[in-house]
Amino acid sequence: MNRRSFLRAIGSAALLPILPRRLFAATTNFRRRRPSDATWPSQSAWKQLNEAVGGNLIPVDFPLNKILDENIRNPYYIGDQPGLTETLGWVDAWATKPSVYAVAARNANDIAAAVNFARENDLRLVVKGGGHSYQGTSNAPDSLLIWTRHMHDIEMHDQFVPQGCEHAMQPQPAVTVGAGTIGMQAYQAVTTKAGKYVQGGGCTTVCLGGLVQSGGFGSYSKHYGTAAGGLLEAEVITADGQIRIANACTNPDLFWALKGGGGGSFGVVSKMTLRVHDLPEYFGAANFTVKAESDDAYRRLIREFVSFYHDHLFNDHWGEQAHVKPDNTLEISMTSYGLDQDQARKVWQPFLDWVARSPNDYSLKGRVNIGSIPARHWWDVQWWKEHWPEIAFPRDGVVHGTLDDVLVHVLPQPLFDFDTRPGAPPNNAWWKGDAGQVAWFIWGFESLWMPASLLEPDSQQRLADALFAASRHTGFELHFNKGLGGAPPDAIAAATDTSTNPAVLTAFALVIAGDAQKPAYPGIPGHEPSVADGRKARERVHQCVDQLRAIVPNPGAYVSESNYFENGFQQAYWGSNHARLAEIKKKYDPDGLFFVHNGVGSEQWSADGFTKL
Repeated sequence: MNRRSFLRAIGSAALLPILPRRLFAATTNFRRRRPSDATWPSQSAWKQLNEAVGGNLIPVDFPLNKILDENIRNPYYIGDQPGLTETLGWVDAWATKPSVYAVAARNANDIAAAVNFARENDLRLVVKGGGHSYQGTSNAPDSLLIWTRHMHDIEMHDQFVPQGCEHAMQPQPAVTVGAGTIGMQAYQAVTTKAGKYVQGGGCTTVCLGGLVQSGGFGSYSKHYGTAAGGLLEAEVITADGQIRIANACTNPDLFWALKGGGGGSFGVVSKMTLRVHDLPEYFGAANFTVKAESDDAYRRLIREFVSFYHDHLFNDHWGEQAHVKPDNTLEISMTSYGLDQDQARKVWQPFLDWVARSPNDYSLKGRVNIGSIPARHWWDVQWWKEHWPEIAFPRDGVVHGTLDDVLVHVLPQPLFDFDTRPGAPPNNAWWKGDAGQVAWFIWGFESLWMPASLLEPDSQQRLADALFAASRHTGFELHFNKGLGGAPPDAIAAATDTSTNPAVLTAFALVIAGDAQKPAYPGIPGHEPSVADGRKARERVHQCVDQLRAIVPNPGAYVSESNYFENGFQQAYWGSNHARLAEIKKKYDPDGLFFVHNGVGSEQWSADGFTKL
């Protein structure tokens, strides 16, 4: 049914009295309603909700045929569809399925109306902004969806003080964003236009609402800290339908829970105010790949990189990734903060010289690219378009020789893909490195924080051996910006005052291992998920990360990038913070209206969130 037919249908129904608000019945066999139930809300009830939200109640289409369309590889297209999610599913776990209706919210009152309707009618409620959840938390069949995609207003503040904190906090620069604001929108407003920095995600299409509530890391988190650590205030609608302000002085317990306790568990955030930082003169990148000719040479390469990282990169100037691959290649894809081109080159020269001294053991695949650009232009799509003809160069071929032979003194290569749909805004762009997760169907995925103690000289060989052993099973990535070991004291202090697993404070990196196919969806000929291959891949991923868990005393995982089948997720995601989060959940959502897979309190419900256990 399309939107117009839907509105005609509910408009012809007679109005019924609004149902009284009530709490869920405290029984062990409570079950939320589905459309097949006789107690499913009537057309009249839906009409009342539609009127309450200003006509923004819509039936949710599920464009399965679009799986075969090129648009399915466009994250902006996916984000514009209430019935789609960026991840299409996970083998043996879930596949994206649409809600029955969605409230395309424009403000907090719309959200409050939807929350009240779901509570009063015993409905399964889902919240989606960008739809980037790997674990499927932003979709559920037979549910009512609160869709915040259109809530992306942005307001800059020179002197912001959270409500009620006038005598406790000094004014500071900040930005208020709607819950549906994605990274590119925030970076364009704050960095490109205003010359400041806000901690969003590394992926430009990730919604800031979900990012902050799960902790949140960007390419420069090693300097600026987590997104949760930058939250100053949130407007949030809790399970009782109340619109609340949460900050350090007003509802401070709820405020703390929103800073890393997981999206969709404590309420629906309608807008948030985030700390704004100064920009450095330069942002930059270092990209190259080293190929080892034997297993023994690869072991030595990994050992040398571990030592080099500790001595030269373990600081707030370097973030993003090193890829450790089973074909004996080490791929460096890192970003730099505050270093010009010559400074960045000097940092890497000793490592590249070490590689060049053993030409029989190592070779550089493609070119070495180390460059910097004015930080204000890092997300300036129009600037990149204007400069690409001058700075593009081929990536194929194998280059041998000394550093001077292979170093390219140019800006980083073109790294954006674009939304080519007619009429699409010109700034709709995403990093090429994030394209792999668009419309993927996950086979296996796990993460693990690596403590900085493993970088100490007496532990480096142990770490290097474990990294090599892990690479024998499948490739993995070290995300240095997703661990705050080596970060400035103020970034660590801000993250300490969040509900994110404290393991992040002393981790030098987050290991991520995963495998997937794309695009895929059950029931579509030629695009079915490869279940057998997926199960084998999942086992390889698990064996890979197990090699590293063996050297980590208290393993922790990042809630947004972790295993759907995470054992002991409460401890893995939040560590010592979980007990406090559970108490806050009971206070603000005692009957479990807000349910997400592996969320705080989710163990009290069936896997689909419909039946109270």
